[in-house]
Order: sequence, then C-alpha cells, then structure tokens
Amino acid sequence: MSRGSKFFSLAFLRKLHWKELLAVLFILLAIYFFRSQRHELKALIPAIEQADRVWVIIGVAITGAYILLQAAMYVFSFRSVGSRLNIVRSTELFLKRNLLSVFLPAGGISSLAYLPQSLRREQHLHKQQIHQASGIYGFVGILSVFLVGIPVVLYSMMHAGSMRDAAWGLVTICLLLGAVVGVVRSMQHKGVLYRLLVKYFPGAAQQVDSIFTFHLSVPAFMNTVLASVLIEVAGVAHLYISMLAVGVHPSLEAACVGYIVATIFLIISPFLRGLGAIELSLAYLLSGYGYTTLQALEITLLFRLFEFWLPLIAGMFAFALKGKELVLRLLPPILIFLLGMVNIFSVLTPPLAYRMHLLRALIPGTSIHASNLLVVFLGLILLVTATFLFRGLRSAWIVALSVSLLSVLGHISKALDYEEASLALLTSVILLITAKQYRVKSNPQLVNIGVVTAIGTFMVVLVFGSIGFYFLNVRHFGIDFTWQQSLRHAFHGFMLLDDDGLVPVTRFGREFMSAIRVLGVSAWAFLFYTIIRPYLHVAKHSNTALEKARFYLSQYGSSPMDYFKVGSDKLLFVSEEYEGFIAYRVASSFAIVLEEPVCSEDDKLAILEEFEQQCHKMGLRPAFYRVDEDSTYYFNKLKKKRMLIGQEAIMDLRHFSLSGKDKKSLRNGLNSLANKGYITQMHVAPQTDARLAELKAVSDEWLKQYEVKEMTFSQGLFDEEAIRHQDVITVSNADGEIVAFLNIIPDYTPGECTYDLIRKRSDAPGGVMDALIIALIQDAQAKGLEFLNLGMVPMSGISQPENTAEQMVKYAYEKLRLFRHYQGLREFKDKYATEWTNKYLVYEHDFDLLQLPVALSKVMQP
Repeated sequence: MSRGSKFFSLAFLRKLHWKELLAVLFILLAIYFFRSQRHELKALIPAIEQADRVWVIIGVAITGAYILLQAAMYVFSFRSVGSRLNIVRSTELFLKRNLLSVFLPAGGISSLAYLPQSLRREQHLHKQQIHQASGIYGFVGILSVFLVGIPVVLYSMMHAGSMRDAAWGLVTICLLLGAVVGVVRSMQHKGVLYRLLVKYFPGAAQQVDSIFTFHLSVPAFMNTVLASVLIEVAGVAHLYISMLAVGVHPSLEAACVGYIVATIFLIISPFLRGLGAIELSLAYLLSGYGYTTLQALEITLLFRLFEFWLPLIAGMFAFALKGKELVLRLLPPILIFLLGMVNIFSVLTPPLAYRMHLLRALIPGTSIHASNLLVVFLGLILLVTATFLFRGLRSAWIVALSVSLLSVLGHISKALDYEEASLALLTSVILLITAKQYRVKSNPQLVNIGVVTAIGTFMVVLVFGSIGFYFLNVRHFGIDFTWQQSLRHAFHGFMLLDDDGLVPVTRFGREFMSAIRVLGVSAWAFLFYTIIRPYLHVAKHSNTALEKARFYLSQYGSSPMDYFKVGSDKLLFVSEEYEGFIAYRVASSFAIVLEEPVCSEDDKLAILEEFEQQCHKMGLRPAFYRVDEDSTYYFNKLKKKRMLIGQEAIMDLRHFSLSGKDKKSLRNGLNSLANKGYITQMHVAPQTDARLAELKAVSDEWLKQYEVKEMTFSQGLFDEEAIRHQDVITVSNADGEIVAFLNIIPDYTPGECTYDLIRKRSDAPGGVMDALIIALIQDAQAKGLEFLNLGMVPMSGISQPENTAEQMVKYAYEKLRLFRHYQGLREFKDKYATEWTNKYLVYEHDFDLLQLPVALSKVMQP
C-alpha cells in the first residue's frame, strides 16, 4: 500500500463517527430484539394470569435475591483486587451491564467493558481496578456454571442419553476457562503471549501491566465463587418454582438439567444472549421429562420472566434513575397537566350506564352534577398549576396536591371513574415523594392578603347572598326561600356550582345570580394568583451596604472578577454575622452569583449557608457563575452540582521575553506594524474627553463589525466615566487615529494584572491585538507584577466530560459554527497562556440546567 493510500485510509477511518454508528446499530438491534420477541411478550400475560400467584410472588422474591447475589459478586470481586464497592453501586453496575449485554455481540463478556463514570468519580476507583474486578466477575460466573454443571450433566447422562450433547457445552466452557487462566498467567509472568503482545503492540505494554498486575485476595475470591454458586442455585429454584406455579408435578432433576442447559446456551451464545435458542431448547428438554408442550412452554415463559425479563426491566429503571432527580422534577408537572386534561375530557365523555345506575342509588343527582362541575374546575386549575410546578414553587405544589386529592373524590363521586381516580391518586403520591423538589416560596405577605381577601369575600358573599335570597320577591325565582335554602344557594353560587332547583325568571333574578358568580370568580382568581405568585421583589443595595462591600473588597479581594462585584448592575448580600459579601443578579427565579463570597477563607462556607437561607426566604434558587476549581470544595459541602463552562488563561510574566525562535512570529508582527507607522502607547488616567470619544468610536465599530451587543455581569461595557479613570493602551495609525485599545482594570489577585475591553476597528491590521497584549505585558513587568490574567474562554477545555451537559457543551464548542469564534479566542490566548484553570457553573438541581441558560442570558444584559 502506498503512503498516499495509507493516509487516505487513516483519514477515512478518522472521519467515520464510530460512536454514532454503534448507537444506530444498538437502536436497530433493540428494535429487532423487541420485534422478534413480541409473541413471547404477548404469551407472558395469559401465562402469568393462569399461574399460582403465591408461587409467582415467591419467584419474584427470588429474582430480587438473584440480583442482590449478582451485586455481592461484584462486591467480592472488587475486594479480590484490593478495592471497595458498596452494594448499592454494585447492584446498579450489574443491572446496567445486564441490560447492555442483551444488545452487545457476545454480550455477557463485552458488557464488562462498560464503565459507569459514577464508579470512578464517586467511588474513587481507577479504570484498571474496575477492569480487574470485572474480569474476576466474568471468570467466576463461568466457573460456577462449570462446577455446578459437571455433576448435573454426568448424572443426567447416565439416566438420559439426550443429555450427551450438553457435555460438549461443558467441554467448551472448560476450554474457555483454561484459556482465560492461561492468558492471565502469561500476562502476569510475562510469558509467550505477553512477549508477542509487546512485540506487535508495544504501546499496549504499560496498560496491560496495570490491568494484570494485582494481588489476588483468596478469601474474597472464594466468597465470589460462593455467591456465584448461590446464583446458580437461585436459577434452579426459579425453574422449579415455575413448575409449581403452572400447577404440574415438579421435577428437581428437570429443573437442574434445564437450568444448566439454558445457562450453557447463554454463555456460548454470540448474540442477544441466547434468545429463542434458550426457549426452544428448554421447552424441548422439559417435554422429554413428560410435560405436555403447553405445560413446557408455560414453565419456560415463567422461568424467563424471573431470570431474564424482570432483571432487564430493572436495568431499564437503573438507566432511567441515572437522571432520577431530573425525572422526578419533570414527572409531577407532566402528570398534573395530564390529570388536568383527563379531568376535563372525563366530564365531556358520557359515563358508563351501569356505574351511573349504581352511583345514583348512593348519591343524589344534584351532588353528581356538582361533582362534574367540580372536576372541570379542578382540571382548569391543574392545567395552570403545571406551569408553575416547573418553576419549583412550593405553593404550586400545595395547590397541585390539594387539587389532585380532590380529583380522586371528584372522579369517584361523579361516575365511579376509578381509572381517572387512580391517576389522580398516583399523581398525589408522586407529589408527596417529590415534595423536597419544591422549595421556592411565594411572597408570604401577598399570600396572606389573598387568603384573607378570599375568606372575607366568601363571608360577604354568603351574607349578601343569604339575605338577598331570603328577602327576594317570589316572582324573581318562583320560590319563597327559607334561611337554609338561601344559605345553600349562596354557597353554590360562590363555589360556581350549578343548582338545578334554581332558575331565575326575571331579569333582576339573573343579574342577582350573575353578581354572586362574579364575586365568586374574582375571589377564587385572586386567591389562586396570590398563591402561585413567586416572591421576586429584591431591593437594590443601600449606600451602607456598598461601602461595606468596598471595604471587604479591599481586605479580602483575591480575584480579577472582584472589580465587577461592586458594579451598579449587582445586588449585594452583606453578611450580618461575618465580614464578607456576595454579588448577584436576579433572573427567572434564580439568584445568579458572580463567583463566590468575598471574605476570609474561614468564613466562606458560613456566608454561603447564610446566603442559601436568604434565597430560600426570597423564593430564589442560587447558582454560582465562574467558580474556581479550588473553591468547589465549599459547594461540595453544600451538596451542589457543578458543570465545567470554560477555562481561564493565566500567563507567567517572570520569564517572558520576545527573544527566541518561538517568538519570531510575534516580533515579525510588531515590526510590520511599526514599519506601517502604527504606534502603541500607554495613556495613564484620567483620560481626556477627546480620547474617550475616539475610544467610543472604535468600540461602536467593533460591536457593529462582530454583530454583538454590550454584555455585563462578568465583564464591563463601554462606560465613559469608568474608562476615564482607568489606564488605557492604544494602537494608532500614521495619522494619529486610534485603531485599537484595551483598558486596564483593578485585579485583586496579588501580583497579577488584567484588562477588560480589547477592541479594534474593522480595517485595523491583524497584529494590533498582539501589540496591545505585549504593551500590557511590558508595563506589568516594569511594575514588578508576576502574572497576567487573560480572561476566560467559554466552553473550552472540556477534554473528558463528566456528565451529559458537559458533553453537549463540548460538542457545541467543537462542531457548531455558532461557537466557532471561541476556538479563535482560545488560539489567540494560547500564544501567551502558561496555565489554564477550570471555571464552573455551580447549581442545585439537574433541572436547573434547563432554565439557567435563559437566566444567565438575562443577567448579562446591561
């Protein structure tokens, strides 16, 4: 193969998106799998319905024990190589790998390559430790089948000649076990296989050494074998119980032999874990023990339910629970919206006649009619409440729970609709389970006003309606009302319930009824509004707070972002107990904090906790933008989550020089500018009005050229009064016109300097930005400073994403044209940076990531 063709082949292989192709392959396999098993899935239902429920429940319980034994195998496998993994994570690992093994070629083995990030991140396990423990798990799993299978097959071969074929399976397993042991020993002792591997794949030697070099704990290994043997016993018990559940005479020999045969097919199956082959062989084998074809099939289906389908479903839940907080946060609003729609359509559709006949014997017709109106009204409330549940309002949760419980009663009392009532009850249970997710409070004062107003209006309407009905002329309704009737009709009017026995005859009667209903609608609407209205009023900081913040900044400032924390756009939380403050802005029910508190290190955690409590009182969710990696320790204490949002460039000035080969391009650029008549100058504050006007013109042209708007919060905008009092570096052309500038801002990090705006005209030469940075470097060196902070490059530096959100950010940074300019910014700063530090967005809940981008966009607007 020619050099050019090799290059083409490598380039072609690199361009192939292997992960995407594998994902598509797995999706197709999943579709094929469920499609091919549709008959088995359909047959499961009648088989289970006809089975003995007690034995089915016992079988399900043994499935639970089977899963725990699998988890115990992982626990002891990790102990065998000197690592620790708790039972919860072990259960999760088994369920996920078991699910993946269905869709992977040689799934039982290849699924062991799946390494959940949570194991490495939360359990502090290295990749090689996970591989070592997984290898022991896989080896022992096959070994136990061999140990249990030998006596079973030998016994059966003496009594049934048909079992001789199963001996070949055991021989295959024996050879496989021998091969595994041989490979491990060769790798550990650097035998023939190891030398061949090093010869042809020298780069793999170090990795192989790390995987195969470990000290095996014999007691833990023996416990692994014991747990695996008990798993085989559970499998035999599943088949035996399936016989009992079907109602046939059980055979222990048939259960043992059938399980071993099924497991052999499972191990040697190259694809889909023996699906089809296991069912066919097991049904055929059971038929040989005297069971009818139908009985054998029912036993097989129940056995597969216990051994295959239930763990498979549990694995689906395990994957779903990876984002369980997000699921639990999204599920209640969706259920509430669905329940609202069900409430409305349930009233619009005709009820079942036999249920209504039964219900009318228990409940008066007027009450049934009232229940219909109540259910419709509750449905409308639920539709509105679903929106506010997404925002995490505690009061919306209270309304949703109350209305869901009322819906249970409403559906039962209107038409014995127990299906709809079950959905309402399920929704109520989900709301109770997720109660902690809804902590954003509404304004207590506003809620009190609403409740008092509604109760007051209720009392006024009752008094007004009762008196009005009692003294009304008979001709208006054709009824001479008693006090009891007046009170009841007034109550129905306020509750917006139709009253079949009340029909106005005159115009005045209709207006009187309308007045009561308008008062009722107004009171209910105002009450509902005040309950769900979040408390978002936040007062601007006073001069006293600003003075304290500036004093604390002078004492404890340690970041280049500290300059922006006392800006006019910020709200200030000044601690009442400690010396320190937090700068933030409010948007979309979030308190977006710039970095972290300005205070001493000893008080940082206490001030964060104090701010958390204040946000809770105000009905705000705190989030922290541009948090340094060293500071994530404090947020871990508060059980916050984090997402890498970019890296900040730091340059060590102490050894910088324009001499040397690596700086040749910079020197050439600066010389080219000088030859063209461009001059770089430092202008010490204060700046003149004329110079500020020139800088403003450059800034406006830069904004127009790049089609961007001024942003704030973690950076400055062009503010003439602020820049007037700052040192400015400019690049001017031969005519003395400024074509580029940067302004130097205070940096509270000791020995460090930084800048804010760096802008140029559209016709400025490309090297002007380098000229500005070089001038700033030389000025900082002259002042004895050691570092230059070049600012953050958003979305960059994510090499190994820790979660889905970071994976999406990494993909957007690398693939989407919209964010391509960040790559150019990274390349520019990389010419000077000697260190890149991670910056994080710290938040409370995964659900917040759906809303935080909008909130961040709002706080960055001037």
